[in-house]
Amino acid sequence: MHPAPHVAPLTRLHPLAAAAVLAVALAAPSAWAQAAEANEAGKLQTITVTAERRTENILNVPQSVSAIRGEELEVLNSGGQDVRQLAARTPSLNIESSYGRAFPRFYVRGLGNTDFDLNASQPVSLVFDEVVQENPVLKGFPLFDLAQVEVLRGPQGTLFGRNSPAGVVKFESVKPSQKQDGYVSASYGTYGTMNLSGAFNLPMGGDWAARFSAQVQHRDDWVENTYDAGPTQKLEGYDDSAARIQVLYAPHSDFSALANIHGREMKGSARLFRANIIKPGTNDLIDGFDPEKISTDGKNEQELSSQGANLRMRWGLGSGMTLHSITGYETLDAYSRGDIDGGYGASFLGAGNYGPGEIPFTAESADGMPEHRQLSQEFRLEGEMGNGIKWLGGLYYFKEHLFIESFNYDTLGGGVQNGYATQKQDNTAWAAFGSLNYRVSDAFELRGGLRYTRDSKDFVADRVQAPPFSATELLQIPKETRASNTSWDLSGTYSIDKDTKVYARVATGFRAPSIQGRLLFPPSGADIVPSRDWVTVADSEKVLSFEAGVKAELFDRRARLAASVFRYTVKDQQVTAVGGTQNFNQLINLDRTIGQGVELDLRAMLTDNLMVTLGASYNDTEIQDKNAAVVPCGNGCTVTDPVVAGTNKVSIDGNPLPQAPKTVLNFTARYGLPTESGGEWFVFTDWAYRSSINFFLYESKEYTGKPLLEGGLRMGYSWDNGKYEAAVFGRNITNQTVVVGGIDFNNLTGFINDPRTWGASFRMSF
Repeated sequence: MHPAPHVAPLTRLHPLAAAAVLAVALAAPSAWAQAAEANEAGKLQTITVTAERRTENILNVPQSVSAIRGEELEVLNSGGQDVRQLAARTPSLNIESSYGRAFPRFYVRGLGNTDFDLNASQPVSLVFDEVVQENPVLKGFPLFDLAQVEVLRGPQGTLFGRNSPAGVVKFESVKPSQKQDGYVSASYGTYGTMNLSGAFNLPMGGDWAARFSAQVQHRDDWVENTYDAGPTQKLEGYDDSAARIQVLYAPHSDFSALANIHGREMKGSARLFRANIIKPGTNDLIDGFDPEKISTDGKNEQELSSQGANLRMRWGLGSGMTLHSITGYETLDAYSRGDIDGGYGASFLGAGNYGPGEIPFTAESADGMPEHRQLSQEFRLEGEMGNGIKWLGGLYYFKEHLFIESFNYDTLGGGVQNGYATQKQDNTAWAAFGSLNYRVSDAFELRGGLRYTRDSKDFVADRVQAPPFSATELLQIPKETRASNTSWDLSGTYSIDKDTKVYARVATGFRAPSIQGRLLFPPSGADIVPSRDWVTVADSEKVLSFEAGVKAELFDRRARLAASVFRYTVKDQQVTAVGGTQNFNQLINLDRTIGQGVELDLRAMLTDNLMVTLGASYNDTEIQDKNAAVVPCGNGCTVTDPVVAGTNKVSIDGNPLPQAPKTVLNFTARYGLPTESGGEWFVFTDWAYRSSINFFLYESKEYTGKPLLEGGLRMGYSWDNGKYEAAVFGRNITNQTVVVGGIDFNNLTGFINDPRTWGASFRMSF
């Protein structure tokens, strides 16, 4: 099912979150020193990143990478949004979801995966505190108490080998230190939206330190169900709480161990699918559309619980060598149920017994993942040999087990279960990797890397109870995949002067084979018969990318510029044909996909009190496969692709990739006006734009998302040298409402972006 968890009060807070919030609340209040972007008068702060698994100045990294930190993250988080708030906030990045807060889908340079199955594989890897979060549900962990977010564009197949042909998004938490401090931040706004977050850093004497951090988010149900007989009358609320406890042991400079325990509890509404909200023949919302009302007869609910732990250890071995060990464990339990037809009743019941608009038949389903375990281990050894040579090598191991349940419900029969299928998968992978940096001269440096990966999956799909509208076969279908790959990258950086560098990079990436088997809804098309073909397998995906760029600090470090051009070719790209007349997921490989474009990152202190940022990208993607065809919508939408003769499919050759906007723009500006008493009045505005998108592999007028421009505004006052801050804010201040995704098998059903919110916030550090 496409759907997607209700609003948990503080009294039902997860124990991890409760402990961390309690620690913050009991700490003696002091002050919050807001991280300033300028560390000298009018000059930009140096930004360091770990894009190449070493800490280095972002200026020296020979690839396209952006960093979001400090106040920018604080502002984005103020309106209660989840990780999707980062969409279009850096060049070439898009994030969307048909599950709401539970299951984000990432796209970099147009490469991503629209698959809504809980077993979906994505080509953008998400790494949180150096541990890959492979399952898409893990990728939605809330953003709080973060030191930095890094977006690495292009293949990362050498140093981040877990399914990263499109790129990597890295999150790094603030680490414990030997200074007792912390903060509490609270906000309240429209629809009862509440954010409470905080952190407390505790030196524990000697070589130990700990950090407790947590976040609680709440929103009231703000959408009214106008169908009185519906089992869920109020929707779109949520309670989302998460916490992290870190303990650092660092007895001397040659050894450190950092333990991290984290967890999340969420309960609220699944994604709201709204029947017939798209005006036929256009991509406009219907006249009189009201985002605060819906008419639906299905049950809507979503729950998610996840826990994890990791241990990062570092040993200085002498002779310039350092050994790193990263051990990670993640587990989750998720369930999401929704009304997929987006309305009530059905046409065959007669006039007045269905709506809004035409509802050919009811569709109510759910997906759950009651079993999930992920274990990963990495050993990495790095060092220097003199003569301008740095090296790095390591081993990586990954093992995942998951069990997925899919349910169908008889809406007209009181919501009883009338369909049930399962998927079970065990995935094991290991890799050996290495990289070498060689300074040829004072001005020129070469970098290269190599990674060998083996990946295996063992999968079983079991159709236990067939829905009444489908074929009656009850099947148990096993599948397995075995694959290996060698990825590599090579880059060169030339320093024109100490502040200006140009670079070029060629890199490859790899995504292991994927398996898909949602047996409740069989595939459509005469070429598929009820058999093992109901489970589809996509072969390995490989990408070759070329990139060149320039990075510079300008005007005595008052401005920083990064610009790049790129072109990539994907061979056998894994894509998912979703929806169609039977709402099925079917994996296919495309012969070739081409992507090319440009990216720009600019940050400048225009005056000592005014800082602006500008990001821009243009991505042109094209499917090149004359034999690629999919089943289009089953609800009378206006398909513009040619029909393949003798079939019910349309050709997608020449189409752009889905959810791949050609243009992404973002802009921020902050102006501060200091006062004589040591305070500051400030105003911060942020804007993000993405151009139109296709929702699916085929093109149609209705399922083309309109361009979306969302803006934010924050104004306030800080005092006592930045220790306290009070502000008012708005998110989506122009109140843009557009369809951002659709369901294409029944009627013109869609879902929309988040509403406008206004609120006030207060922050205090201690």
